[in-house]
Amino acid sequence: MAHLLLFNKPFGVLSQFTDSGSPTVRTTLSDFIAVKGVYPAGRLDRDSEGLLLLCDDGRLQARIADPRYKLPKTYLVQIEGDPQEQALERLRQGVQLKDGITLPADVARIDAPDLWPRDPPIRQRKSIPDGWLKITIREGRNRQVRRMTAAVGLPTLRLVRWAIGEWTVAGLAPGQFAAVAAPGSAPRGGSSGF
Repeated sequence: MAHLLLFNKPFGVLSQFTDSGSPTVRTTLSDFIAVKGVYPAGRLDRDSEGLLLLCDDGRLQARIADPRYKLPKTYLVQIEGDPQEQALERLRQGVQLKDGITLPADVARIDAPDLWPRDPPIRQRKSIPDGWLKITIREGRNRQVRRMTAAVGLPTLRLVRWAIGEWTVAGLAPGQFAAVAAPGSAPRGGSSGF
């Protein structure tokens, strides 16, 4: 049976178990997870937080991470500026980036979510408002959500991946992980998650 872990990756942690590319010591997954044989299914940038899935099955890893399966990824995004409907509609339709136009995204304004404090905290500026968006994408380009919000004039201040498909980070504190049933290992009649 495949192992599947849900991990709430804190800000500043690399989405890998070792760090050989830096002269300074950076925090990695090995500082939090001592389960042998699991690897990240996809990435989450060092300056982003939230759900990272890890598994020990290559086929499952590909199904989670490969954009051709279009598994939805939902982010809670604190942006600089007051998001107007025109900018949100551009995100919904697809935004032109240097590597091509994005697929349409599901986008909604939301109230500030009840999240854990970020360390270091987001710098607040009294003269510039900020707001929150819930954005769901079905592809996985490098730093895609940050580039999308910047393209419509709403730079990202904080990015928290809340869900991948049906899996969510709800109930996990930063740095915590939980083992869940992998798709295909559910009891007869259960949901496979795909």
